Amino acid sequence: MAQVDGIEHEAVTAWLQQRVALTPPVTYTVIEGGRSNLTYTVTDAAGNRLVLRRPPLHGVLESAHDMGREHRIISALAPTPVPVPATIGYEPDVAVNGAPFYVMEHVEGAVLRDAAAAEQLLAADLRGAASQAVLDTLVALHDVDPDAVGLGELARKSDYLARQLKRWHGQLQHSRTRELPVLDEVHARLSADLPEQGPATIVHGDYRLDNLILDPHSGQVAAVLDWELTTLGDPLADLGLLLVYWAEPGDETIPLLDSPTLLPGFATRAELVERYAAASGRDLTHLDVYVAFGYWKLACILEGVYSRYASGAYGDTGDSFRVFGDIVLQLGERAAEAVGRAGR
Repeated sequence: MAQVDGIEHEAVTAWLQQRVALTPPVTYTVIEGGRSNLTYTVTDAAGNRLVLRRPPLHGVLESAHDMGREHRIISALAPTPVPVPATIGYEPDVAVNGAPFYVMEHVEGAVLRDAAAAEQLLAADLRGAASQAVLDTLVALHDVDPDAVGLGELARKSDYLARQLKRWHGQLQHSRTRELPVLDEVHARLSADLPEQGPATIVHGDYRLDNLILDPHSGQVAAVLDWELTTLGDPLADLGLLLVYWAEPGDETIPLLDSPTLLPGFATRAELVERYAAASGRDLTHLDVYVAFGYWKLACILEGVYSRYASGAYGDTGDSFRVFGDIVLQLGERAAEAVGRAGR
Protein backbone atom coordinates (compact mmCIF):
# COMPACT_ATOMS: atom_id res chain seq x y z
CA MET A 1 0.00 0.00 0.00
CA ALA A 2 1.46 3.39 -1.04
CA GLN A 3 2.37 5.64 1.86
CA VAL A 4 0.75 9.07 2.16
CA ASP A 5 2.75 11.88 3.75
CA GLY A 6 1.64 12.35 7.33
CA ILE A 7 0.08 8.88 7.72
CA GLU A 8 1.75 5.78 9.15
CA HIS A 9 -0.56 3.48 7.24
CA GLU A 10 -0.32 0.23 9.20
CA ALA A 11 -0.28 1.82 12.65
CA VAL A 12 -3.16 4.22 11.96
CA THR A 13 -5.25 1.53 10.28
CA ALA A 14 -4.74 -0.79 13.26
CA TRP A 15 -5.74 2.07 15.59
CA LEU A 16 -8.93 2.65 13.60
CA GLN A 17 -9.84 -1.04 13.47
CA GLN A 18 -9.83 -1.12 17.26
CA ARG A 19 -12.59 1.51 17.25
CA VAL A 20 -14.72 1.03 14.12
CA ALA A 21 -15.50 -1.79 11.69
CA LEU A 22 -13.48 -1.30 8.51
CA THR A 23 -13.17 -3.46 5.40
CA PRO A 24 -9.57 -3.54 4.17
CA PRO A 25 -7.80 -2.20 2.27
CA VAL A 26 -8.02 1.29 3.77
CA THR A 27 -6.83 4.33 1.83
CA TYR A 28 -5.94 7.85 2.96
CA THR A 29 -6.38 10.93 0.76
CA VAL A 30 -5.48 14.51 1.62
CA ILE A 31 -8.44 16.88 1.47
CA GLU A 32 -7.42 20.05 -0.34
CA GLY A 33 -8.42 23.46 0.87
CA GLY A 34 -7.23 23.39 4.48
CA ARG A 35 -5.09 26.36 5.52
CA SER A 36 -3.26 24.89 8.48
CA ASN A 37 -3.86 21.45 9.92
CA LEU A 38 -3.87 18.48 7.55
CA THR A 39 -7.14 16.71 6.86
CA TYR A 40 -7.48 13.27 5.26
CA THR A 41 -10.40 11.23 3.99
CA VAL A 42 -10.18 7.63 5.21
CA THR A 43 -11.95 5.18 2.87
CA ASP A 44 -12.32 1.42 3.23
CA ALA A 45 -13.09 -1.19 0.56
CA ALA A 46 -16.83 -1.01 1.33
CA GLY A 47 -16.90 2.73 0.66
CA ASN A 48 -17.20 3.77 4.31
CA ARG A 49 -15.50 7.08 5.01
CA LEU A 50 -14.03 8.85 8.01
CA VAL A 51 -12.00 12.04 8.41
CA LEU A 52 -8.61 12.28 10.16
CA ARG A 53 -6.99 15.53 11.33
CA ARG A 54 -3.34 16.01 12.29
CA PRO A 55 -0.89 18.95 12.54
CA PRO A 56 1.15 20.05 9.51
CA LEU A 57 4.33 18.13 8.74
CA HIS A 58 6.62 21.09 9.48
CA GLY A 59 6.59 24.33 11.45
CA VAL A 60 4.24 23.10 14.14
CA LEU A 61 3.26 25.49 16.93
CA GLU A 62 1.67 23.48 19.73
CA SER A 63 -0.79 26.23 20.61
CA ALA A 64 -1.97 26.54 17.01
CA HIS A 65 -2.20 22.83 16.18
CA ASP A 66 -3.64 21.31 19.34
CA MET A 67 -5.51 18.22 18.16
CA GLY A 68 -6.73 17.39 21.64
CA ARG A 69 -8.27 20.83 21.95
CA GLU A 70 -10.11 20.52 18.62
CA HIS A 71 -11.37 17.06 19.55
CA ARG A 72 -12.54 18.37 22.93
CA ILE A 73 -14.49 21.25 21.35
CA ILE A 74 -16.25 19.11 18.75
CA SER A 75 -17.08 16.41 21.28
CA ALA A 76 -18.49 18.99 23.71
CA LEU A 77 -20.73 20.50 21.02
CA ALA A 78 -22.13 17.14 19.87
CA PRO A 79 -25.24 17.23 22.12
CA THR A 80 -26.00 20.89 21.31
CA PRO A 81 -27.97 22.31 18.35
CA VAL A 82 -24.65 23.17 16.64
CA PRO A 83 -24.08 20.59 13.87
CA VAL A 84 -20.64 18.98 14.18
CA PRO A 85 -19.21 15.65 12.99
CA ALA A 86 -19.38 12.84 15.53
CA THR A 87 -15.92 12.10 16.92
CA ILE A 88 -14.41 8.59 16.79
CA GLY A 89 -11.36 9.12 18.98
CA TYR A 90 -8.24 11.10 19.80
CA GLU A 91 -4.68 9.77 19.97
CA PRO A 92 -2.11 11.91 21.83
CA ASP A 93 0.74 9.36 21.57
CA VAL A 94 3.10 10.45 18.79
CA ALA A 95 4.42 6.88 18.55
CA VAL A 96 1.33 5.93 16.53
CA ASN A 97 1.57 8.49 13.74
CA GLY A 98 4.41 10.87 14.48
CA ALA A 99 2.01 13.49 15.84
CA PRO A 100 -1.29 13.59 17.75
CA PHE A 101 -4.42 13.12 15.64
CA TYR A 102 -8.14 12.63 15.93
CA VAL A 103 -10.78 10.98 13.77
CA MET A 104 -14.40 11.96 13.16
CA GLU A 105 -17.26 10.79 11.01
CA HIS A 106 -17.45 11.94 7.41
CA VAL A 107 -20.36 14.31 6.78
CA GLU A 108 -21.88 14.29 3.31
CA GLY A 109 -22.65 17.62 1.71
CA ALA A 110 -21.34 20.60 -0.21
CA VAL A 111 -18.44 22.87 0.71
CA LEU A 112 -18.71 26.13 -1.25
CA ARG A 113 -15.07 27.18 -1.58
CA ASP A 114 -15.63 29.36 -4.66
CA ALA A 115 -18.28 30.56 -7.08
CA ALA A 116 -17.85 27.54 -9.34
CA ALA A 117 -18.57 25.16 -6.45
CA ALA A 118 -21.63 27.18 -5.44
CA GLU A 119 -22.89 27.19 -9.02
CA GLN A 120 -22.48 23.44 -9.30
CA LEU A 121 -23.50 22.27 -5.83
CA LEU A 122 -26.24 24.63 -4.61
CA ALA A 123 -29.27 25.60 -6.69
CA ALA A 124 -29.98 29.32 -6.92
CA ASP A 125 -33.36 28.92 -5.22
CA LEU A 126 -31.65 27.40 -2.15
CA ARG A 127 -29.06 30.12 -1.64
CA GLY A 128 -31.38 32.29 0.39
CA ALA A 129 -32.21 29.37 2.69
CA ALA A 130 -28.49 28.59 2.99
CA SER A 131 -27.77 32.20 3.95
CA GLN A 132 -30.37 32.02 6.70
CA ALA A 133 -29.02 28.67 7.89
CA VAL A 134 -25.50 30.09 8.12
CA LEU A 135 -26.76 32.83 10.44
CA ASP A 136 -29.04 30.56 12.46
CA THR A 137 -26.14 28.17 13.09
CA LEU A 138 -23.93 31.04 14.25
CA VAL A 139 -26.65 32.17 16.65
CA ALA A 140 -26.98 28.60 17.92
CA LEU A 141 -23.23 28.47 18.58
CA HIS A 142 -23.33 31.75 20.49
CA ASP A 143 -26.30 30.49 22.52
CA VAL A 144 -24.32 27.52 23.89
CA ASP A 145 -23.34 27.99 27.54
CA PRO A 146 -19.60 27.15 27.62
CA ASP A 147 -19.77 26.08 31.26
CA ALA A 148 -22.74 23.78 30.64
CA VAL A 149 -20.87 21.79 27.94
CA GLY A 150 -17.56 21.61 29.80
CA LEU A 151 -15.76 24.36 27.87
CA GLY A 152 -15.86 27.05 30.52
CA GLU A 153 -12.10 26.80 31.08
CA LEU A 154 -11.19 26.72 27.38
CA ALA A 155 -9.79 30.27 27.53
CA ARG A 156 -10.08 33.59 29.30
CA LYS A 157 -13.53 35.07 28.92
CA SER A 158 -12.79 38.77 29.33
CA ASP A 159 -11.17 41.48 27.18
CA TYR A 160 -11.43 39.43 24.00
CA LEU A 161 -10.90 42.23 21.46
CA ALA A 162 -8.02 43.76 23.41
CA ARG A 163 -6.26 40.39 23.57
CA GLN A 164 -6.86 39.73 19.88
CA LEU A 165 -5.56 43.15 18.87
CA LYS A 166 -2.38 42.52 20.86
CA ARG A 167 -1.92 39.05 19.38
CA TRP A 168 -2.37 39.98 15.73
CA HIS A 169 -0.43 43.22 16.03
CA GLY A 170 2.45 41.14 17.36
CA GLN A 171 2.13 38.85 14.34
CA LEU A 172 2.13 41.88 12.05
CA GLN A 173 5.26 43.29 13.68
CA HIS A 174 6.99 39.95 13.28
CA SER A 175 6.13 39.53 9.59
CA ARG A 176 6.15 43.06 8.21
CA THR A 177 8.56 43.86 5.40
CA ARG A 178 7.26 47.36 4.66
CA GLU A 179 5.57 50.33 6.27
CA LEU A 180 1.80 49.88 6.67
CA PRO A 181 0.55 53.08 8.29
CA VAL A 182 -3.12 52.29 7.68
CA LEU A 183 -2.90 49.07 9.70
CA ASP A 184 -1.01 50.83 12.50
CA GLU A 185 -3.62 53.61 12.53
CA VAL A 186 -6.55 51.19 12.71
CA HIS A 187 -4.86 49.24 15.50
CA ALA A 188 -4.32 52.43 17.51
CA ARG A 189 -7.86 53.70 16.99
CA LEU A 190 -9.47 50.37 17.90
CA SER A 191 -7.24 49.84 20.93
CA ALA A 192 -8.04 53.30 22.28
CA ASP A 193 -11.81 52.87 22.38
CA LEU A 194 -13.23 49.36 22.51
CA PRO A 195 -16.90 48.63 23.24
CA GLU A 196 -17.71 46.91 26.49
CA GLN A 197 -17.85 43.14 26.07
CA GLY A 198 -21.00 41.31 27.07
CA PRO A 199 -21.13 37.76 28.45
CA ALA A 200 -18.51 35.54 26.84
CA THR A 201 -19.61 32.85 24.41
CA ILE A 202 -17.86 30.26 22.30
CA VAL A 203 -16.22 32.14 19.41
CA HIS A 204 -15.46 30.02 16.35
CA GLY A 205 -12.73 32.37 15.16
CA ASP A 206 -13.01 31.67 11.41
CA TYR A 207 -16.74 31.35 10.77
CA ARG A 208 -17.39 31.66 7.03
CA LEU A 209 -19.21 29.86 4.27
CA ASP A 210 -16.36 27.60 3.15
CA ASN A 211 -15.87 26.30 6.70
CA LEU A 212 -19.36 24.79 6.60
CA ILE A 213 -20.81 21.68 4.99
CA LEU A 214 -24.23 22.37 3.49
CA ASP A 215 -26.99 19.94 2.60
CA PRO A 216 -27.32 20.55 -1.16
CA HIS A 217 -30.97 19.48 -1.11
CA SER A 218 -32.12 21.94 1.56
CA GLY A 219 -29.36 24.50 2.04
CA GLN A 220 -29.20 23.68 5.76
CA VAL A 221 -25.87 23.46 7.59
CA ALA A 222 -24.86 19.81 7.99
CA ALA A 223 -21.64 20.50 9.91
CA VAL A 224 -19.36 23.32 11.06
CA LEU A 225 -15.66 22.63 10.44
CA ASP A 226 -12.21 24.02 11.32
CA TRP A 227 -12.35 24.70 15.05
CA GLU A 228 -8.62 25.37 15.51
CA LEU A 229 -9.06 29.10 16.27
CA THR A 230 -12.00 28.59 18.61
CA THR A 231 -11.89 30.32 21.99
CA LEU A 232 -14.13 32.13 24.46
CA GLY A 233 -14.93 35.79 24.06
CA ASP A 234 -17.06 38.29 22.20
CA PRO A 235 -19.53 36.65 19.79
CA LEU A 236 -19.81 39.75 17.61
CA ALA A 237 -16.26 39.12 16.39
CA ASP A 238 -17.61 36.06 14.54
CA LEU A 239 -20.37 38.12 12.95
CA GLY A 240 -17.96 40.89 11.96
CA LEU A 241 -15.58 38.47 10.25
CA LEU A 242 -18.43 36.68 8.48
CA LEU A 243 -19.53 40.03 7.02
CA VAL A 244 -15.96 40.73 5.86
CA TYR A 245 -15.92 37.48 3.89
CA TRP A 246 -19.54 37.79 2.65
CA ALA A 247 -18.87 39.64 -0.60
CA GLU A 248 -21.55 41.44 -2.58
CA PRO A 249 -21.56 42.50 -6.25
CA GLY A 250 -20.03 45.96 -6.53
CA ASP A 251 -17.71 45.63 -3.53
CA GLU A 252 -14.41 47.46 -3.94
CA THR A 253 -12.52 44.79 -2.02
CA ILE A 254 -13.24 41.05 -2.14
CA PRO A 255 -11.09 39.08 0.33
CA LEU A 256 -11.83 35.78 -1.44
CA LEU A 257 -11.32 36.63 -5.09
CA ASP A 258 -13.86 34.07 -6.30
CA SER A 259 -16.39 34.43 -3.51
CA PRO A 260 -19.49 32.18 -3.71
CA THR A 261 -21.71 34.90 -2.26
CA LEU A 262 -21.28 37.05 -5.39
CA LEU A 263 -23.74 34.71 -7.12
CA PRO A 264 -27.44 35.58 -7.32
CA GLY A 265 -29.64 34.25 -4.53
CA PHE A 266 -27.40 34.77 -1.51
CA ALA A 267 -28.55 37.19 1.18
CA THR A 268 -27.08 40.67 1.46
CA ARG A 269 -24.92 41.64 4.41
CA ALA A 270 -27.73 43.88 5.66
CA GLU A 271 -30.10 40.91 5.66
CA LEU A 272 -27.59 38.83 7.60
CA VAL A 273 -27.24 41.55 10.23
CA GLU A 274 -31.01 41.93 10.54
CA ARG A 275 -31.48 38.20 11.01
CA TYR A 276 -28.69 37.92 13.60
CA ALA A 277 -30.08 40.84 15.59
CA ALA A 278 -33.59 39.39 15.59
CA ALA A 279 -32.51 35.84 16.42
CA SER A 280 -29.87 36.65 19.03
CA GLY A 281 -31.34 39.70 20.71
CA ARG A 282 -27.86 41.21 20.93
CA ASP A 283 -27.20 44.93 20.61
CA LEU A 284 -25.39 45.56 17.32
CA THR A 285 -24.84 49.28 17.87
CA HIS A 286 -21.05 48.85 17.68
CA LEU A 287 -21.00 46.25 14.92
CA ASP A 288 -18.74 48.43 12.73
CA VAL A 289 -15.99 48.00 15.35
CA TYR A 290 -16.13 44.23 14.85
CA VAL A 291 -16.22 44.59 11.06
CA ALA A 292 -13.17 46.87 11.26
CA PHE A 293 -11.41 44.32 13.44
CA GLY A 294 -12.29 41.56 10.95
CA TYR A 295 -10.80 43.50 8.03
CA TRP A 296 -7.73 44.42 10.07
CA LYS A 297 -7.15 40.88 11.35
CA LEU A 298 -7.41 39.44 7.84
CA ALA A 299 -4.99 42.09 6.58
CA CYS A 300 -2.49 41.06 9.26
CA ILE A 301 -2.82 37.40 8.27
CA LEU A 302 -2.37 38.12 4.55
CA GLU A 303 0.61 40.40 5.22
CA GLY A 304 2.28 37.35 6.73
CA VAL A 305 1.54 35.43 3.54
CA TYR A 306 2.86 38.32 1.45
CA SER A 307 6.09 38.56 3.45
CA ARG A 308 6.73 34.83 3.12
CA TYR A 309 6.25 35.03 -0.65
CA ALA A 310 8.46 38.12 -0.87
CA SER A 311 11.23 36.38 1.09
CA GLY A 312 11.17 33.40 -1.29
CA ALA A 313 9.76 30.96 1.26
CA TYR A 314 7.42 29.57 -1.40
CA GLY A 315 10.05 29.39 -4.15
CA ASP A 316 10.10 31.32 -7.38
CA THR A 317 6.57 32.62 -7.95
CA GLY A 318 7.44 35.57 -10.16
CA ASP A 319 5.29 38.59 -9.32
CA SER A 320 2.15 36.59 -8.56
CA PHE A 321 2.52 37.15 -4.82
CA ARG A 322 2.06 40.90 -5.25
CA VAL A 323 -1.71 40.48 -5.34
CA PHE A 324 -1.57 39.65 -1.62
CA GLY A 325 0.26 42.88 -0.95
CA ASP A 326 -2.40 44.86 -2.81
CA ILE A 327 -5.23 43.10 -0.97
CA VAL A 328 -3.60 43.86 2.41
CA LEU A 329 -3.70 47.58 1.61
CA GLN A 330 -7.30 47.37 0.40
CA LEU A 331 -8.36 45.52 3.55
CA GLY A 332 -6.63 48.17 5.62
CA GLU A 333 -8.61 50.89 3.86
CA ARG A 334 -11.89 49.03 4.45
CA ALA A 335 -10.94 48.65 8.12
CA ALA A 336 -10.25 52.39 8.38
CA GLU A 337 -13.62 53.16 6.79
CA ALA A 338 -15.40 50.89 9.28
CA VAL A 339 -13.54 52.51 12.18
CA GLY A 340 -14.68 55.88 10.87
CA ARG A 341 -18.30 54.72 10.70
CA ALA A 342 -18.00 53.51 14.28
CA GLY A 343 -16.75 56.94 15.38
CA ARG A 344 -13.50 55.52 16.70
